[in-house]
Amino acid sequence: MEQIKPLGNRVLVKRAEAQKSKGGILLPDTAKEKPRRGQVVAVGPGRIDEEGKLQPCQVAVGDEVVYSPYSGTEVGSEEHLLISEDDILGVLV
Repeated sequence: MEQIKPLGNRVLVKRAEAQKSKGGILLPDTAKEKPRRGQVVAVGPGRIDEEGKLQPCQVAVGDEVVYSPYSGTEVGSEEHLLISEDDILGVLV
């Protein structure tokens, strides 16, 4: 994959691998729901607020995050997403 530097308050996230069901049922890829969590790979500098000051992103490279189901744009393969920091719901601790 090419190097991507997110701009503004965008974040590049590598999706987590989909997990198998507890019952061991294997579903075809078309029926699987894509994971809504992943690891932050790159972070933009932040957004400019109404006063013209830079507000840095609250997430950092390496953070495990949970994001909105239909957020972001797939980049390269389906395993990377470029999403707005506003679409990140939380950081897993």
